[in-house]
Amino acid sequence: MLKYDVLIVGAGGAGLMAALEASKAKDLKIGVITKVYPTRSHTGAAQGGINAALANVDPSDNPEVHTFDTIKGSDYLGDQDAIEFMCYEAPKRIYELEHLGVPFSRLEDGRIAQRPFGGAGFPRTCYAADKTGHVILHTLYEQCLKNDVEFLNEWFVKELIIDNNEAKGVIAIDIRNGEVHAIAAKAIIFATGGYARVYWVRNTNAIGSTGDGMAICYRAGIPLKDMEFVQFHPTGLRSTGILVTEGARGEGGYLINNKGERFMARYAPQKMELAPRDLVARSIETEILEGRGWGEGMMAYVHLDLRHLGAEKIKKKLPQIRQLCIDFEGVDPIEEPIPVRPTAHYSMGGIDVRDYKTSMTGVNGVFAVGECACVSVHGANRLGGNSLLDLVVFGKPAGAAAVEYARNKSESNYNLKAEEERARKEIEELLRKESKENINNIRMEMAQTMWDKVGIFREEKPMLEAIEKIKELKERYKLLAPGDSGRLFNTALINYIELGYLLDLAEAIAVTAVLRKESRGAHARRDYPNRDDENFLKHSLAYYTPEGPKVEYSEVRITKYQPQERKY
Repeated sequence: MLKYDVLIVGAGGAGLMAALEASKAKDLKIGVITKVYPTRSHTGAAQGGINAALANVDPSDNPEVHTFDTIKGSDYLGDQDAIEFMCYEAPKRIYELEHLGVPFSRLEDGRIAQRPFGGAGFPRTCYAADKTGHVILHTLYEQCLKNDVEFLNEWFVKELIIDNNEAKGVIAIDIRNGEVHAIAAKAIIFATGGYARVYWVRNTNAIGSTGDGMAICYRAGIPLKDMEFVQFHPTGLRSTGILVTEGARGEGGYLINNKGERFMARYAPQKMELAPRDLVARSIETEILEGRGWGEGMMAYVHLDLRHLGAEKIKKKLPQIRQLCIDFEGVDPIEEPIPVRPTAHYSMGGIDVRDYKTSMTGVNGVFAVGECACVSVHGANRLGGNSLLDLVVFGKPAGAAAVEYARNKSESNYNLKAEEERARKEIEELLRKESKENINNIRMEMAQTMWDKVGIFREEKPMLEAIEKIKELKERYKLLAPGDSGRLFNTALINYIELGYLLDLAEAIAVTAVLRKESRGAHARRDYPNRDDENFLKHSLAYYTPEGPKVEYSEVRITKYQPQERKY
């Protein structure tokens, strides 16, 4: 049986940062298990940059301003002590990444370049052209290899094994040969990314962003926090939903409607295109719904115009965006405006983290970092540039805390072999099962339901209909089978398991959204248009039950900044 002192599930930026820190413990065995090759992790799709108050462009910037911008951006639902920790750690982590080899873009004097991003008081987003996540991911991976981290690539984690509120290991499938394995671990760090594929119709995420770690922990009894808060990025390409970085607006791009207006003047007269993402996404959607866009239905859009920036600036600072526009829309942004519309992007909610300094959950030895976790530093709305920051700021101490925990744990005599045998029989039974349903039908119906009824704008009746539809889909899922009885690279089996995860998460999103009778950040209810601090300045906690999520609430930690009206 495979055994590790520290096992990291997921090989994106958060998982690799945790693994790199853990690898300093040369007396312990550190492993990373990932369903895709590490450099295919979704961190590589992050384009625009990573926030830190380096004050390279404007000397007035500082971590306290970054802290306030993040708290305000979160619509006061972020835990202020955790936010302050992240913002004060940010400059240290940027310089660490620089020293590890991340090739940041530079100012003329050689210092790290910074660009404006939405909701920020100063230009503080450090970047590497428009490929920031890509270069961070590759740098961290090569450093992990250098430091002898062991990788289990193309392995799929199916279950978390807990006994007496203590981590024991995981059940995983080696995708290459179909073998089922129990893997023992004293400490387990989940870093599996987001669940945006719940919204399959318009989406910036990789096909594998199915919320695996969230659903695994949820089913194991760890609550999910603030699942109703889903970020819709303002600018996805019209046809595919592929991300057009906020950096395009940070460099000076304009949002234009079919009347030729820079319409953000109506919604955020001071910040314009650089208002927070929730506000810009709602503004674009409003323009389209009120007839000031182009096209119809799901293909309706507004324009993101970069032409005035000039060819040289676009080629230097937004080369990937230009190529994506040419490849997927047939539009060269040097010559034509880009057709864009909001697209499902990021999960502010996730696995409930009890201690932001260690990223441990309520189960001993189980940690969570990155988008799969809810610390909470993003609250009801994440600021652009804070996601990559979240990965490296919390990944590092999580790795150190997991090492400390593992060092203090003796070998367990828990019978993981029995768990392995049970899981193997379950998989074999599943592969023999004949399907009475079509997996694509269920997945598309879920995704369309979530987009139509639990999307950018929300109301009680459609959300209640969505909950009933999800329950129906979960019943139909019971009649489903993978449809492939083979063992080698059985991606049908993986897709089948992922769909089960997505249905659980969709239900948690919809139920917590119905119960939150207010509008806050990305949760915009037409039937409750105002923020209600008296009743809903609190985190939702969804606990798994076979009948559906049981929801409780916990307090938001407020230290310096009392909630006030959020204006831009």
